[in-house]
Amino acid sequence: MIFVLMTAIPLAGALLLLLPESRFLPGDTAVRRYGLGVSGATLLVALSAVAAFDYGATSRVQLEIDHAWAPAIGLRFHLGADGISLPLVVLTALLTFLCLLHVTKHPPAGGGARLLVALLLVLEVGLIGTFVALDLVLFFVFFEVVLIPMYVVIARWGGPGRRAAASKFLFYTLLGSGLLLAGMLLVAVNVGTLDMTELARLQGEGATRGVQITAFLLMVVGFGVKAPMWPLHTWLPDAHTEAPTVGSVLLAGVLLKMGTYGLVRVALPAAPEGAEYWAPWLGLLAVAGIVYGALACLAQRELKRMIAFSSVGHMGFVLLGIATLTPVGINAALFGNIAHGLITGLLFFLAGAIKDRYGTGDLDALGGGMLGAAPRLASFLTFASVASLGLPGLAGFWGEMLALVGAYRPHAALPRETFVTFMVVGGLGAVLTAAYFLRLLAKITHGRPVEAPAGASAGASARGPVAAISAYEYASWVPLIVLTLLVGLWPKTLLDVTTAPVRALLGGG
Repeated sequence: MIFVLMTAIPLAGALLLLLPESRFLPGDTAVRRYGLGVSGATLLVALSAVAAFDYGATSRVQLEIDHAWAPAIGLRFHLGADGISLPLVVLTALLTFLCLLHVTKHPPAGGGARLLVALLLVLEVGLIGTFVALDLVLFFVFFEVVLIPMYVVIARWGGPGRRAAASKFLFYTLLGSGLLLAGMLLVAVNVGTLDMTELARLQGEGATRGVQITAFLLMVVGFGVKAPMWPLHTWLPDAHTEAPTVGSVLLAGVLLKMGTYGLVRVALPAAPEGAEYWAPWLGLLAVAGIVYGALACLAQRELKRMIAFSSVGHMGFVLLGIATLTPVGINAALFGNIAHGLITGLLFFLAGAIKDRYGTGDLDALGGGMLGAAPRLASFLTFASVASLGLPGLAGFWGEMLALVGAYRPHAALPRETFVTFMVVGGLGAVLTAAYFLRLLAKITHGRPVEAPAGASAGASARGPVAAISAYEYASWVPLIVLTLLVGLWPKTLLDVTTAPVRALLGGG
């Protein structure tokens, strides 16, 4: 019942906000606090799942509920989690709570707090449901639930180009979803089941090689849009740049993980022969995304847009790990998912804080000297940047390093020379990643502050004092920093949870 509660609590919370304001929670302040309370209750249920989970059997689906949904066509309401999905469930509950904590102190520009809180809660329903659904149709329903809420969040509270960015996001994801549904149903019809645990056990039995190759391609494109896989990523920079802070945090921190999670949970076990056929091509697109994302970041002049392009590169490492078809590579992908969610979520919180204080995210307009004007804010940005560039001892390092190790020793059925080449190119991408983050820090945290306007009085500065970091901001950022350190210093904490289910998913028992 735990996962039913985790989806029912935010859903009920969102539905109650449909009541007239005169009858339920009049005033934006009460609504924002209510949203924080609902997401906090969901986070507590997620933590109870962590406490109840049996870590001696992480490959087994636990806390399961399985009831007939539409028996005539074999649909079941089947929820549960193993070591692959549990970390993503907790990450989703945590980031949603931190986003609503942010909204408590930073009301949405132009009003509409009631709608924003309801949309964030519906987003949480779709995200958590995606990670705990074990029936293909139920998985797809949850997968689609997130589209309209995220579209409205971007279109209603985003920047000047919000409507075009939101429409592009919706168009790409709907197109990908159509192909995804076709791929999943193609496998399900041929294998004879919609149950994801049964599909993993059968490993494509009953589906011909041709069917598996076709189905895997359709699923890769569908999941790749969300991932975002180069060259299907073009919706992402605009969506991130225009979205409000909480939209960017959830988009980068969790929504992108739906694509890579789907590849691991659904595509690999359901069509293993298709995976072997397309893996070299998936690896090629992955390293292209790594290098492209890094080069694009070096060319950016806007902070949020640079962070958005960095996601293309980081998720490229996740896709490279998946393409190796090895336990090491898949573990790298799952580790990279969590690390990216923590670090990039923090980066977007910081980008929002910088824009709130300086009135811009343009790197040239920001100038330098942030360490002198706002030392604590600059220190947080420095930590997030070095974590994202993969500094050893922080979470970002392990996903990238293990993905490269997996590429050095890919699955026996894959061409090793090709994947060693991918490893070398990916290593170059890691160097470029360090270059653009160090460039960012040199440009805005060090150097000289923006000069005062010509003709200003002696001692005047171009800006007034920078506002101090609030208690709400500390509360939103510090948990992400602590977890980035914890996972980085003790990677075994996460790897022990994911290793056994990864082996089972790949048919290793």
